[in-house]
Amino acid sequence: MILILVRTIIIYILVLFVMRFMGKREIGQMQPFELVIAIMIADLAATPMAEIGIPILYGIIPIFGLLLMHVIISILNLKSIKIREIICGKPRILIYRGRIDEQAMIKENFTINELQERLRVNNINNIGDVEFAILETSGQISVVQKPEKRALKPEDFNMQVPYEGIAYDLVIDGKIMTDNLDKLGKNYNWLEQEVGKFNMKPEEALLVVLNGDGSMFCQKKDDNI
Repeated sequence: MILILVRTIIIYILVLFVMRFMGKREIGQMQPFELVIAIMIADLAATPMAEIGIPILYGIIPIFGLLLMHVIISILNLKSIKIREIICGKPRILIYRGRIDEQAMIKENFTINELQERLRVNNINNIGDVEFAILETSGQISVVQKPEKRALKPEDFNMQVPYEGIAYDLVIDGKIMTDNLDKLGKNYNWLEQEVGKFNMKPEEALLVVLNGDGSMFCQKKDDNI
């Protein structure tokens, strides 16, 4: 039992390292070659964990081999557009200027119901509102609505919107985010003073966030939890 546990921990750490090295893409946004590698890694990792008679290297070496393949293919994708098209495919326009391209739908094995479902995921209930719908290489659908159906933006009214910047977490569950304080050029004394306006200390806060506009969100931890 101890041996199985040790082998499982080793394989887990290895697979975690490999998947982190492959990047932060979500499963639904993986390219085909990345998804194939992920599936193969899962299969290779399961075998040495379950079978004690199989040397653990029989799982480790192929996993590193797949990682090497991922690196090689990624480099080729960066270097050559042709190879990128062969491995990852090309985006295909399913709706062009408001009209469904039936040939493109057939080539991609895409049904009308699937197209409608993907549009609803993009908060579009009326297919007549779509100017372009593009099937990306990751399988996601990018949608461009007709001009008259798009949400209005401040620039449509020639309005100048102040820069909002990015929000920084300063305290999470009572822990001070010193790296973010350093980025802002602030220190603990400043944080203590600002959080004190909410009648608490930084260590007592569940969450403290400095928003891009300079405002601050602060919530105290529940003492009963």
